[in-house]
Amino acid sequence: MRTYAPKPGDIERAWLVIDAADVRLGRLAVQTAELLRGKHKAIFAPNADTGDFVIIINAEKVSLSGNKAKTKLSYRHSGYPGGLTATPIGEILEKDARKAIETAVWGMLPKNKLGRQMLKKLKVYSGPTHPHVAQQAVPFEIKQISQ
Repeated sequence: MRTYAPKPGDIERAWLVIDAADVRLGRLAVQTAELLRGKHKAIFAPNADTGDFVIIINAEKVSLSGNKAKTKLSYRHSGYPGGLTATPIGEILEKDARKAIETAVWGMLPKNKLGRQMLKKLKVYSGPTHPHVAQQAVPFEIKQISQ
């Protein structure tokens, strides 16, 4: 029996809504990356974009465990000598929580054209509402252990 290769017409994409309120950033990023890649589907193929659209709401209410808001650093480099800048992840979450979530999810996706295509299916919003009502998104619950 030959190996099944999903064709673009075979892929059905669902719209899922994740409420990020009081969810750990890492756990949220892992689950989101899995949904964007399509690893939860039986037709998953590593060379095809089989994933679903993911909408994350309440991005500003995402949580970090322990003292990570002050101790975990995010690095940027300007390209010039001595241009390395370190910013605590807590400051990034306060300034723009959407950017912090998108960066965490991007770190868990493939770094190629397919990964960039998958990241386009991620929609992150700071408030409890989103403009994708017409897509009839289904709520997705992230299973958490006690915090």
